[in-house]
Amino acid sequence: MADLERNKRNVREYYELAFNEHRPKDAVERYLGDRYIQHNPQAPDGPEAFIGFVEAFPEATVDIRRIVAEGDIVVTHSLIRFNRDDERGTVAVDFFRLTDDGKIVEHWDVLQPFPEESANDHPMF
Repeated sequence: MADLERNKRNVREYYELAFNEHRPKDAVERYLGDRYIQHNPQAPDGPEAFIGFVEAFPEATVDIRRIVAEGDIVVTHSLIRFNRDDERGTVAVDFFRLTDDGKIVEHWDVLQPFPEESANDHPMF
């Protein structure tokens, strides 16, 4: 049975260490498993690709607003800003699959630019 609280903590710390503390190599060392399968069609598999992506956006930050876990899956609902001028940011939903020992081995994401206008009064978060 998965340790849901540990898995949520590991995913939060992985993303915050990589993006907010700008230490993607340390995040990979600490939290990734022996493989990293990437389902984003614009990103290759492997930890080196993740490190390269984060390093390509040295001002990027992630603000995790919601995190849920079920079984071996953790989902985050976040606001990502890729640089200081990115006022609106990008709304992201990330899915992570973890091993029994809490290591991240797989990732999916859905990204949406934070809209300037909305057809309703409901917030994004």
